[in-house]
Amino acid sequence: MTAYILRRLLATLPVMAVVAVFVFFLLRIAPGDPAAIIAGEDATREAIEAVRAKLGLDRPILEQFALWLWRLAQGDLGVSIFSNLPVTRLIGQRLEPTVALTLSTLLVAVALAIPIGVVAAWQVRKLADRLVMIFAVLGFAVPGFLAAYVLIYIFAVQLQWLPVQGYRPIAEGLWPFVEGLILPSVALGVTYMALIARITRASMLEVLSQDYIRTANSKGLATRRVLLLHALKNAAVPIVTVIGIGIALLISGVVITETVFNIPGLGRLTVDAVLKRDYPIVQGLILVFAAVKVLVNLVIDISYAFLDPRIRY
Repeated sequence: MTAYILRRLLATLPVMAVVAVFVFFLLRIAPGDPAAIIAGEDATREAIEAVRAKLGLDRPILEQFALWLWRLAQGDLGVSIFSNLPVTRLIGQRLEPTVALTLSTLLVAVALAIPIGVVAAWQVRKLADRLVMIFAVLGFAVPGFLAAYVLIYIFAVQLQWLPVQGYRPIAEGLWPFVEGLILPSVALGVTYMALIARITRASMLEVLSQDYIRTANSKGLATRRVLLLHALKNAAVPIVTVIGIGIALLISGVVITETVFNIPGLGRLTVDAVLKRDYPIVQGLILVFAAVKVLVNLVIDISYAFLDPRIRY
């Protein structure tokens, strides 16, 4: 088991190295010049070159990359070009809303999607199954921003049950904190729930057709026991896999959701940094998102060994 975990840990190192190289050079070869943006529209060429020299953008690109890697190894993600603040500080200021939104979406999606997927497999070709499949199709078909605007119109504008936008820290009270996350979590989690429910249904259908399930039913075991202890446990590996894959959906969806609901998180910070071509912030955010994704995949890989003991061998 220890050797299995160590192999998975070592496998993350080249992935992060490739991500670092890709992020740095992709931003450098993309069109646009942050020095020209900082200097202003009416700036002369000399003023732009002065800004480039101040930012170190006039150095050879390999030298820039080496200096960036050296600072990165020391935990320094650089300094924002526009705000002149450390990137780690800016990320820390915006971290709480994004973490709260992601965790609430994950909790709601998994808690709802797995049970309805199990019910759909148990009631295959019946009304419950058809309703779940309709939801799964609509969940993939409807864009996240459209679902967000529909939810805002119904529950915030018409019914006035929930706030339209904004974020309240948990320090200001539990209910204001939860109230501000309900609509964003549902809007962000619709596609994620549809994905998990559909995979749960497919995996459960495959397991429910096995001989040992028929044997358990013939022994007169309760349906709940058969579904949860015998079927769902053996169908868990594909379900856990798609939950890990869905984290990428959440990371990409956070950018749009935070923009629609005016949540001051990492998604909004990403949009602002991209529009201003603030290289250090964009690089730092992409590295953070990539590290989270790699960490989630690592946890998923390790969980396989507990769900299916054959994998560790």
